[in-house]
Amino acid sequence: MTNVNDGLIAQMLAVELDCQLHQVKAVLSLLAEGATIPFIARYRKEMTGGLDDVKLRKLDERLQYLREFIARRDAILKAVEGQGKLTPAITAKLLKATSKTELEDIYAPFKVKVKTRAAIAIENGLEPLVDLILANQGAPAEVFASAFVTDKVSAPQDALSGARDIIVERIADNAETVGKIREKLRKAAKVAARVVEGKEVEAGKYRDYFAFEENWKDIPGHRTLAVLRASGAGLLNLDLSQAEDSVADIKAGIAADNRLSLANPFLAKAVDWSWKVKLANRMSGDLISEMRERAETSAIEVFVRNLKALLLAAPAGSKATMGLDPGVRTGIKVAVVDQTGKLLETAVVYPYPPHNDVTGSLNTLRNLVARHGVELIAIGNGTASRETDRLAGELIKRLDGRKVQKIIVNEAGASVYSASEIASREMPDIDVSLRGAVSIARRLQDPLAELVKIEPKSIGVGQYQHDVDQSRLAKALTGAVEDAVNAVGVDLNTASPALLAHVAGLGQALANAIVDYRDRNGAFKSRHDLLKVPRLGEKAFKQCAGFLRVRDGSEPLDASAVHPEAYDVARKIVASCGRNFDEVMGNGKLLDKVKPQLFVTDTFGLPTVKDIIDELRKPGRDPRGEFTMATLSDAVHEISDLKVGMRLEGTVTNVAAFGAFVDIGVHQDGLVHVSQLADRFVSDPNEVVKAGKIVKVTVIGVDTKTKKISLSMKSNPEYGEKTGQSTHTAKGKVSLPPKDQGNNAMADALKKAMKR
Repeated sequence: MTNVNDGLIAQMLAVELDCQLHQVKAVLSLLAEGATIPFIARYRKEMTGGLDDVKLRKLDERLQYLREFIARRDAILKAVEGQGKLTPAITAKLLKATSKTELEDIYAPFKVKVKTRAAIAIENGLEPLVDLILANQGAPAEVFASAFVTDKVSAPQDALSGARDIIVERIADNAETVGKIREKLRKAAKVAARVVEGKEVEAGKYRDYFAFEENWKDIPGHRTLAVLRASGAGLLNLDLSQAEDSVADIKAGIAADNRLSLANPFLAKAVDWSWKVKLANRMSGDLISEMRERAETSAIEVFVRNLKALLLAAPAGSKATMGLDPGVRTGIKVAVVDQTGKLLETAVVYPYPPHNDVTGSLNTLRNLVARHGVELIAIGNGTASRETDRLAGELIKRLDGRKVQKIIVNEAGASVYSASEIASREMPDIDVSLRGAVSIARRLQDPLAELVKIEPKSIGVGQYQHDVDQSRLAKALTGAVEDAVNAVGVDLNTASPALLAHVAGLGQALANAIVDYRDRNGAFKSRHDLLKVPRLGEKAFKQCAGFLRVRDGSEPLDASAVHPEAYDVARKIVASCGRNFDEVMGNGKLLDKVKPQLFVTDTFGLPTVKDIIDELRKPGRDPRGEFTMATLSDAVHEISDLKVGMRLEGTVTNVAAFGAFVDIGVHQDGLVHVSQLADRFVSDPNEVVKAGKIVKVTVIGVDTKTKKISLSMKSNPEYGEKTGQSTHTAKGKVSLPPKDQGNNAMADALKKAMKR
């Protein structure tokens, strides 16, 4: 560990994260050597005791905070010492502090201040008056004031005002007092919001907070960020309030901490003044900052979880795919890619008004399917997606028995990708409007490989991402992408520079160098060929090699997640089976007989040996699940088609602390509140759902004006309006109440055109 304070930091981290000290020290040492978190999590389990990437990310985040904390503490010690005021007691307080806030409380009396009223009073010789008043608290303060009238202090009342200012500043600079008040307010304060008069219409979407109050300690992150955003926009007045008895308790505590008698009217007024003038606003600011930080932490954690789930969604596989980017007036943009994602052909069809060319559109699409052997049709879930889904259904009927599947795909971020530098490099001669269709097709084939090209904030799986600390969010999301990419592994001979850039130990420059080398010299024959890539040295090779796959190369183990440093162990395991590599790899029955303990060495412990055996059992296995898709009801296209009681299937798009959002195919996600996620009590929605999961839901509420849809995953949910209609689901069909007339004109026109 290179940092002189890392020994102390390791102890603090071990306590915070409930780890053994030796585990933390090992991680700090590895990080200091330049090891990446995916590499540590996968290939250094013996050293870390098996800490996973989630715990390692948390450790790394806290490591940076604690280093900053200790650097600030040392700076304060030096500053106070430079003033000649450092005492053993102050040193002990600083060494005992556990947060930056505590450090600043202790440092407050020693900060160089602008000339305060208290400082002026001290210059005017009023400090002895304060000492007299405090030494004689049973006597009226007024009896001492006359003696301090001078050419600078014109009257006894001025002397008392100056004395009060000195006492108030002493109270405000008392770290113990401030700490106790802050702790009391954490328990008793309430967050209050009120709509700004005259802003009722403009603040309409914050209607739930027009007259809002909640305990500070209980307010969840999403509500915190909502009221802070509205307050920042000048739509809500935000305040922290306390009950009268709470304020009285705080004032009593101030008096007790500073040995002031509230029976003395002058001192009672000084205590009241210190609270109202100095401490109340300061505490309010501190607690709002704490509340914001707490909410940001929660929001970032939610974003990271959702992003990982989306990135690790099961791929549809290496199949020729047609991407459809729906549009009405501008037409449906069409792109066909081959099994590897290579763009083959593009087109634009116009089945909707004003063109209404349904027949021509179907003919064009049918020819593309036949010409390129299309097996999958990916449909973006934006405007006109359900109508396009219906068009694709009609197309499939006309394919003379050819097996083609259609799937609606989340197109979030596709337009951002289309105009990006990455898209321009990949498809320089393709119109921006058509690149989105390519992205939609590729993200069905392999979500991870395509989504890494898009800025995570544009993928649409977080809330209030623009309201949180952007550098902190960017670091967390970068870590999430890195963990997802390395968990799956990357094909060295087909991966794009964007995907390679997230492999442990590489980065964009080395990723570009790898692709340049591949373009000039052809496919890599082995992992060790990486060392021929310019600027890719032993250090980078050690970090990245285990996450890169070379299939059909000269070394069978290069297609697995076994790290080259452990190839000798793997070969010994294979040799112990008495067969060659081809016979052992993938042969679970043979490998089940292997005793891992026999292959443990000083370098490779039991966890690594077990990982090697698992990898030999399923070499190069993809940890992502089997591809599934939601079957959307043919009778539901718009929010106006929904009726309370309908039983539908959908895809979870976002998971928050208060529930999960589900795409049921009406261009507006519905909310399954946490209380509706299961028949049992659920404290954390992540126990039940994750982004990308296919779920069955019941509609329990619809508001077409606000476009709010309430859903339930309970087996027998309760809802207000009983429809009296069957909600039996069979093979994706649903028995529905009669459909409202006239609320889906475009779909009706398309249906008629198809019949013609």
